[in-house]
Order: sequence, then C-alpha cells, then structure tokens
Amino acid sequence: MDSSALENPAAGRIPDLLGDLLILSELIARLGGDLLRGDAATTIDRVAEISTAGPHELVFAESDAALAQALQSAAAAVVASPHLEAGLPDSIPTMAIVSARQPRLWFAKASQWMARELPVTGIHASAEIDADAEIGEAVSIGACAVVGAGARIGKLSRIEAGAIVGHGVRIGQHCRIYPRVVIYPGTTLGDRVVVHAGAVLGADGFGYVRDRESGSYTQFPQQGTLVIEDDVEIGANTTIDRGALQETRIRRGVKLDNLIHIGHNCDIGEDVVMASLTGISGSSTVGRGAILAGQVGVGDHAHIGPGVILGGQAGVLSGKTVTTQGTVLWGTPAKPLRVYLRELATLARLSAKKRD
Repeated sequence: MDSSALENPAAGRIPDLLGDLLILSELIARLGGDLLRGDAATTIDRVAEISTAGPHELVFAESDAALAQALQSAAAAVVASPHLEAGLPDSIPTMAIVSARQPRLWFAKASQWMARELPVTGIHASAEIDADAEIGEAVSIGACAVVGAGARIGKLSRIEAGAIVGHGVRIGQHCRIYPRVVIYPGTTLGDRVVVHAGAVLGADGFGYVRDRESGSYTQFPQQGTLVIEDDVEIGANTTIDRGALQETRIRRGVKLDNLIHIGHNCDIGEDVVMASLTGISGSSTVGRGAILAGQVGVGDHAHIGPGVILGGQAGVLSGKTVTTQGTVLWGTPAKPLRVYLRELATLARLSAKKRD
C-alpha cells in the first residue's frame, strides 16, 4: 500500500456535497486495500450510513456486528478491517468487500476522492477588490467580499460572500474561506486551509498594562502576526489572536472546532485537535498530536506536551507544564482520570461521614 495516497487525496479539490461516480478499483488503486469479494468494476458515487445505504454507496465496518449489518444492507460495497475476513459468509450475492487496515480512514478518504469540485465562479460584481491585491488563477470571490490592498490569494482558492481579507493578508492555494470570515491585516494562511463562517483571525490579543496609581489600563502593543500553516481547518466563530510583538502560529494539520479561542503568542503544534468552547490563554504552547476535548481551559504561559489528552472541562493553570501522554487527564488542575475519580470518591466519603 502506498502510504502517501492516504495523506491528502483531496489536495486541490474544493468539494460540494454531491459525489463523482468512481469505480471501486480506482479507489483501491489510490487508497490501497484488497478486494476480498465482489466486482472491482462496482460503481460508487458516495458514502453512507449502513442503515440508510443504497446502490452505488460505500459503507465501512470495524466490528463483527457492523459487518453483519453492512452485509444485510443495500450498499454496493463495504470496507472492513482485515481481522473480520474470517467471519465472512461463504456466499455474498452482490456486495463488494474491501479489506483495509483503517477502514474508517479509508472511508473518509474515499469520500474526499468522490467529492465533486465546486465550479470556479470568478469575482462577483459586488465584491470590493483593491487594485493592489494579487488574485491568483481560478480564484472565486463571492458577493460583498472585501480584499484589501497588498493581499495575495493563491490559485483555486474561494473567498465566499461577505468575507473580509485585510491589508497584506496572504492566502495560499486551494483554500476555502466561508461567508463572514474576517482576516485581519498581516495574517498568513498556507495551502488547503478551510475557515468556516464567522471566524476571526488575527485580531488584537487581550494584553493590557495596569497603572498601579490610577488603576487604568493601557493596551500592550499588539503588532505581531498570525501564521496558519497548511491543511488547517478552523471551525465557525472561532477566534485566533495575532502575536503581541512576535507571532501566533497554528501548525500544519491542526483541526479546530467551533467557538474556540486561541490567545496571542500561542504556538499550536502539528495535528492537534481541539473541541468546541476550548480556550487557550496567551503565550501558551500545545505540542504535536495533543487532543483537547470540549470546554478545556488553559492558562497563560502554560505548556501542553506532545500527545497529551485533556478530557472535557479539564483545566491547566497558568505557567504549568503537562507532559503525561496516552492517559486522559481530567479536572482542574488536570490530572490522570483514575486519580481524579479516586479524589472524587474520597471527597464523597468524607462528605457522607460529616453528614452522619
């Protein structure tokens, strides 16, 4: 199997929700896997849930129960884990079966391959494009979008209705900027970046200096930059602040859910995943491959190590470093789940004893 085929099958494609018809053998050639049963010429036009799958649709199975359900469905093909091969019945009338080490991933990549590219629509008459902006080949810019002076937009990118691209912003190739996104001046986006509706990139950070005598606040300079590397996806209404004097950086492959806030001077490592309502305070770092569940809170100047997993509503205090890998951390301050549960049980016993 060519592992590179799984890395980015949708590079250069901005998909809509409809599928392009593909022959199963094409998917196997691109994504690897082995055809165990059925016809390699089976046509596939989209993926589906097992319970609702119909002809020309692909499903996946990672368990014996899921495979049994898939085999009873109307799907044209199923991609399944290799260890399920031994449980296949002798006779399967029409369904094609593909074996792949990571069927869920194979299924997701197949969906990207089948996604039909959106048409290039050009620049809408109501869009405001500064004469000094550089617009690449086959870029689409929607109604009432604004592109400021000195901005550069790479080929085949889409700027949708009402989005604002500020002065000097750099947007790479094959990006999709959804409606009402605001990208502040000086922000840089790499290639294949997706920014969903309402996100705000590059706003001033929350940094102020307090006058000890009068109690008034003066803003600390917020003149740094924001860099979003390749293959990042940013959810709706998420906000990421620019650096104060240097930069905020979101590294390659990061996936951010809706309603996340990342403060100034943060560095978010490659392939980090964050769920909704997480907040990262200024000058904090998150290491490569870390997973932050919903409503996680991280104080300023904190450091989350590579591969750390923070469960829902976990908290990391300002200035602290968390390096535990492979174990879910919970609570505030974040600690291994077994420790957190033991402490809760102890607290419950003490509380009950006091009531007695």
